[in-house]
Amino acid sequence: MNILLVLIPVTLVVIGVAVALFFWAVNHQQFDDLDSPAMLPLMDDPPPQEATPESPEQSEHPPHDP
Repeated sequence: MNILLVLIPVTLVVIGVAVALFFWAVNHQQFDDLDSPAMLPLMDDPPPQEATPESPEQSEHPPHDP
């Protein structure tokens, strides 16, 4: 029964911290937009930028004379 003298105050402190964290999150607009973050993984990525093709003069190496 003596454990209840410890557990009840500890439980009240934990509940108090949870309530304080909840109100902190509400005051800092953590719950304003709940739909957009859930949709971000489903959105398409922008298309990759296409590389410009090199001219044949730039892509060929000069012949090597042995």
